[in-house]
Amino acid sequence: MKQTKILLPETDIPKQWYNVAADLKNPPAPSLGPDGKPLDGSAMSAIFADNIIEQEVSMQRWIDIPEPVREIYQQWRPTPMFRAHRLEEALGTPCKIYYKYEGISAAGSHKLTSAIAQAYYNKQAGITRLTTETGAGQWGSSLSLAGQMFGIDVRVYMVKVSFDQKPFRRSMMQTWGGEVIASPSNLTEAGRKILAADPNNQGSLGIAISEAVEEAASRADTKYALGSVLNHVLLHQTVIGLEAKKQFALVGDYPDMIFAPCGGGSNFGGAAFPFYADEAAGGKKVRLVAVEPTSCPSLTRGHYAYDFGDTEGLTPLMLQYTLGHDFMPPGIHAGGLRYHGASTLVSQMYHEKLIEAVAVPQVATFQAGVQFARTEGIIPAPESNHAIRACIDEALRCKETGEAKTLFFNLSGHGHFDMVSYDKYLNNQLEDYEYPQAEIDAALERLPKVKGA
Repeated sequence: MKQTKILLPETDIPKQWYNVAADLKNPPAPSLGPDGKPLDGSAMSAIFADNIIEQEVSMQRWIDIPEPVREIYQQWRPTPMFRAHRLEEALGTPCKIYYKYEGISAAGSHKLTSAIAQAYYNKQAGITRLTTETGAGQWGSSLSLAGQMFGIDVRVYMVKVSFDQKPFRRSMMQTWGGEVIASPSNLTEAGRKILAADPNNQGSLGIAISEAVEEAASRADTKYALGSVLNHVLLHQTVIGLEAKKQFALVGDYPDMIFAPCGGGSNFGGAAFPFYADEAAGGKKVRLVAVEPTSCPSLTRGHYAYDFGDTEGLTPLMLQYTLGHDFMPPGIHAGGLRYHGASTLVSQMYHEKLIEAVAVPQVATFQAGVQFARTEGIIPAPESNHAIRACIDEALRCKETGEAKTLFFNLSGHGHFDMVSYDKYLNNQLEDYEYPQAEIDAALERLPKVKGA
């Protein structure tokens, strides 16, 4: 029989996270304050615990994973890697296709990997309450569960369009003790300001971040937790790629190309960065492809500039590919990818041509997700469908050229709570959104003016 599942024992859960910043030729650009001057770690202490800040600014290549975190990881890690034999056959491609399935976590996605780490570090710092944002609900679900494990209360500001589209994600958060608020809300000054201007505002990740940050900064017992974008989040997710490297070694293979969805960057960084470590050490170069929606194309159509991480300008300024902090993305069903900017690390690597990016339309991603489900059995999350689409497109290109590449994508979560989206696709009710260049240009005109940047 052909091997389909590539499994690792619990003893192979990584003992260290990989920090890609240590292997970049140019150090990451510092975050800036409102005055345009670089911030040190203490400036973030109003919203982050000190041990989280240490990881955020670290240039150390390997950072130990605390044993209490590894012990909880054992509940679902290492995640399985699969050879997609049936998909390969259906495509008629000479390529070998592998995927790593992060949907087996209790929360159903890769997000729990960082949620556990962040809850642990906040518990160690004596924090009893966390605020956060969530788009599609995977991060909010993950942090609600992690908070329950460490005895920390969690309030989640959920983007309103996803709050309405994905009621069972909301139920998951509440089952695990999370309090879920539709964003924008009347609970914060940021939310009230946005609703006053537009009572029907459907929300965005940037708005939800503004609300969560504002609340955390105003309460001594509360810190903020972020599900993507920041360096420490991408650091935690590198267990994905580190495990995958061991799994490829078990079958004597290695990828030529890696695909992962990219909104803020945690999914992509987690899968791709450990393979860049091999290249940085003189090993094989792998094409690392970040896949984003055409409706929210921060890498492929954004501007490389300093911008806020949230809509209201409450966060530090970060050098990133951005569509503008007040960008309002359409209400696509891949809620986790509806973000105006990309991680500073992902953005720097894209700017320096160390990674690639491609944007794909919504309907085509669901077409790919359905094809994958009908061959491999797993119904993917809409975010994961973006990586599947790009991988299938490459496999079909190789069918035309005869190239026999090894392709790998991160299946970052299941779509069991996204069936309304699939219903709309199956009934031809989904639309493609190509964001107008004029609106992107207008948003970029409103970027903060930073001296010397």
